[in-house]
Amino acid sequence: MVSVLGSYRSKLDIIADILTVVKGNGSAKKTQIMYGANLSYTVLSKYLAEVLNACLIKFESSKRHYVITEKGKKFLQHYREYSKRNKHVERQLETVNAKRKVLEELCTA
Repeated sequence: MVSVLGSYRSKLDIIADILTVVKGNGSAKKTQIMYGANLSYTVLSKYLAEVLNACLIKFESSKRHYVITEKGKKFLQHYREYSKRNKHVERQLETVNAKRKVLEELCTA
């Protein structure tokens, strides 16, 4: 799910990447999340605070790691559906733009 270097990740993409790392490992420490989600420490700290406040993950202080919550699992389920539909819409938009370009070219001398 982690995006290719050089491409833009939205807030939702980054949150999904964090949750995917935590869920995939069963639990994860901050460093594991940072590397697994391909984030700098500063960006990770910002987003960890957000996902903790949203109760998408929780920190288990006794084991010093993060675990995904049911709400976080629900987020990932909805995110996958959103992402799939979003890619489909982007492909359709590319087709529409290509057809528009052909029409515009046909209108020029």
